[in-house]
Amino acid sequence: MDREVTKSTVVAGGADRSRLGAWIVVAALCLCTASMDDADAQDSEPVAASEEKFEDLDLEQLSKVDVVVPALDVVVSTVSRQESTVGKSPAAVFVITGDMIRRSGARSIPEALRMAPGVQVARIDASKWAISIRGFNSRFANKLLVQIDGRTVYTPLFGGVYWNVQDVVLEDVERIEVIRGPGATVWGANAVNGVINIITKKAADTQGVLISGGGGNEERGFATVRYGGQLGADTHYRIYGKYFDRDRGFSTTGISDDWRMRRFGGRLDWQPTCCDTLTLQGDYYNGFAGQQAVIPDAMSISRTVDDDVHLVGGNVLLRWTREISDESDWALQFYYDRTERRDTVQGENRDTYDIDFQHRLPAGPCHDLIWGWGYRWSRDVFNTDPLTLDFGPGRTLDLFSAFVQDEITLREDLLYLTLGAKFENNDFTGFEVQPSIRVLWTPTPQQSVWAAVSRAVRTPSRVDHRFSNNFPISLMPPTYLRILGNPAFESEELIAYELGYREQTTDDFSWDVALFYPDYDKLTAYLPQTPISPPPVLILPQIPTNRMTGETYGVELTAAWQLTPCWRVSAAYSFLQIQLHAEAGTGAGSEDGEGKSPHNQVYFQSSWDLAHDMEFDLMVRYVDELSAISVPSYLTMDLRWGWRPCRDLEVAIVGQNLLDSHQLEFTGTDTIGTEVQRGVYGIVTWQY
Repeated sequence: MDREVTKSTVVAGGADRSRLGAWIVVAALCLCTASMDDADAQDSEPVAASEEKFEDLDLEQLSKVDVVVPALDVVVSTVSRQESTVGKSPAAVFVITGDMIRRSGARSIPEALRMAPGVQVARIDASKWAISIRGFNSRFANKLLVQIDGRTVYTPLFGGVYWNVQDVVLEDVERIEVIRGPGATVWGANAVNGVINIITKKAADTQGVLISGGGGNEERGFATVRYGGQLGADTHYRIYGKYFDRDRGFSTTGISDDWRMRRFGGRLDWQPTCCDTLTLQGDYYNGFAGQQAVIPDAMSISRTVDDDVHLVGGNVLLRWTREISDESDWALQFYYDRTERRDTVQGENRDTYDIDFQHRLPAGPCHDLIWGWGYRWSRDVFNTDPLTLDFGPGRTLDLFSAFVQDEITLREDLLYLTLGAKFENNDFTGFEVQPSIRVLWTPTPQQSVWAAVSRAVRTPSRVDHRFSNNFPISLMPPTYLRILGNPAFESEELIAYELGYREQTTDDFSWDVALFYPDYDKLTAYLPQTPISPPPVLILPQIPTNRMTGETYGVELTAAWQLTPCWRVSAAYSFLQIQLHAEAGTGAGSEDGEGKSPHNQVYFQSSWDLAHDMEFDLMVRYVDELSAISVPSYLTMDLRWGWRPCRDLEVAIVGQNLLDSHQLEFTGTDTIGTEVQRGVYGIVTWQY
């Protein structure tokens, strides 16, 4: 009966949201139409108002010219570890630019990722997210590789990402490249379902002073200060500091999951010669993320605790690149990363050292070869409550890798074949090979067709091999579900088949479609073990095994249309179907993949330049239900109004999740989740 009431409430709420959304869209369209004449009169077109030719403009003038780059000409570098364009990339790739982030009103990287097709982004509480590509979503999603300026940020603990410590100054983001599908041939294990590469601007592109700050009911307060300068003609730098305080999510039990964080860092780019560039950058963060956790208790089986997770860490990265010729270059990179996490039941310290080398060179008149090698060393130390969870003694992990990839030009400007493979040796399963073959056909400069077959593996993490965790499930008798590690656990495997087409139909309209069919083997399924019953307690042990297979299939479609010089719309649609097959006697596994990722997702954005100094943006998202965790489907809308009273000052007001007072997006496994609330905030940015 309760479930029926909930469903009827959701339907009624959906009707109200639809009517409200329709009225807002109509009002916005009227506002845009009424302002178009004024915009034209004030030279608001997105090109230089002057009639000067581009070659006659200096660098400062060019930086102020808003040029719409055709979709197929957008620069990407993640697909093949070398600079190319979307139109020349034989993969499903989507680029989120810095201006797209600004106009979306996003205040974090996870919020910005909602714009990309095929990416599932769901907030668990104020500081935790479940993010994946093409399914298998959970807070501990382990089939996605994430990088920030070449630094890999997944943790060997569970093979996923702690999103609440991945942060940058959003004004410094040049672009976020989202690759849907395997990227293991050049990036290695865990790049199974996709790669997210966050690339920040060079120091020379962030000169001067930037001061930004604001607040609202959910984003209670935030501020960023950045300064960029020069040390001679060939050296540029920037330093920054930022802070934010996010309010807690909605909960009937009053969970205190508010989130506060401070971060400092900088970057220095030095070009000692015309061919060499050295980059030194680093960050330090310190903050707290509230949560409510249910933990085992010897007296009452379990107890609920309010907790502040203390998050501390930092990193430093050094990269040396040399350009030998237009067809040849190399890069050597080293980074060190330190993370510390403390809460009621566990403490984790992790140190990671990584060195990476790559070399691009011509290997004949039709071959563009790139190869490289890498080594990563990681050491962890845990301080845990043995009754709750146990990772065993600290452990050192070594990862050796090498890759080679050859792009073969079968016919100039028409047909290309890319062959490559990644070779890795890890401490859990030993030697792994991950090859791929990709074909690109460009019948015209405005069209490209691509197809790919790839193999990728998800190597075991620390929790797969050595782990113990107790979940209270019943009071009478006191019963615990105990998840144990399995030293015999092997790598999960994938063979992915992909096909895509993209077209710049006109100068103002482009679209892109990708079809995919991944075939999974050796997926995680939990195998019950012999119960343990020390009176009066009953313990039900389970271990992870590779006794599940599966396949997924789906389609991802995007389109962008510059309707007028001052009005641009874009849309994305994703369909996903997951089918898993577990062997008899095993339980759920692979993050309950069939019910934690939506079948359908829709994203729509409309951006108007109402006048030469005013902007209005509307964003609408629809996400299907998540049946495995009882999350109903939802429709939400964000609005942004921006005003630039002078060249150096911008004022904006953003409304987020406006169609409901609060909504559930995901539920946690180790912590109690909260609902996302309606929020409004204002922001003022001064840049000189």
